[in-house]
Amino acid sequence: MAFETKEELLEKYLKMEKPHCPHCDEVMTLWEIPPINFSDGLGWQTPYLFVCFNDDCPSYKKGWQHMMDSVEAPASYRCFCEPGAKNFEYMPVFSPLGGTGSVLDDAALVAEQARQELMKQTFSILTDYYISKDWDEILKICLNPKIPPKARLKAVDMVGELGDATAVEHLINHKFPTPVLQEGVKKAIEQLHERHFTRECPFCAEIIKNRAAVCKHCGKDVPRA
Repeated sequence: MAFETKEELLEKYLKMEKPHCPHCDEVMTLWEIPPINFSDGLGWQTPYLFVCFNDDCPSYKKGWQHMMDSVEAPASYRCFCEPGAKNFEYMPVFSPLGGTGSVLDDAALVAEQARQELMKQTFSILTDYYISKDWDEILKICLNPKIPPKARLKAVDMVGELGDATAVEHLINHKFPTPVLQEGVKKAIEQLHERHFTRECPFCAEIIKNRAAVCKHCGKDVPRA
């Protein structure tokens, strides 16, 4: 069974028709569940929910008095549903701002859609470069901080398979933002050394041949690989 990543779920939910609140008929807002639940008993099987954040919603307005009468707490609740589900449930909030910090507003959604489109375009370009074995252009994508990490990781894999020994210097001297990407770069460097029978000089870190006994860069004797 294949599990969808958080990014894949968000992309799917962005295309989904938003539900309407059953109490006020307002369009519900896509909401990202906080990494730490903010009340006992809350836990969902999805990282996103559709939530009604209409402060004039009858359910929300009546909730303040209901919560005070039932549990003597200054709180209310907001209606929500899981994407694709037909049933509606309720989450407690303890102020009018409760939960609003995780609202994915229009600007955030537009930015996410733009990122997804950039990633699709990058994968398409990478395919063309891979077919033509243009590893130099693929390397530029690896080093471009504006490219999404997932696409950069694919580019790193391609450089390990297609690049020449000079690609090692570029990869070593560049700082990559995520541990997953750093690990991919490490594997690509190992693959490049293996393909070109090279290694790093233990004294100056320049690239030398495996069979070298003297480093051509620093002139020191090096142990054979």
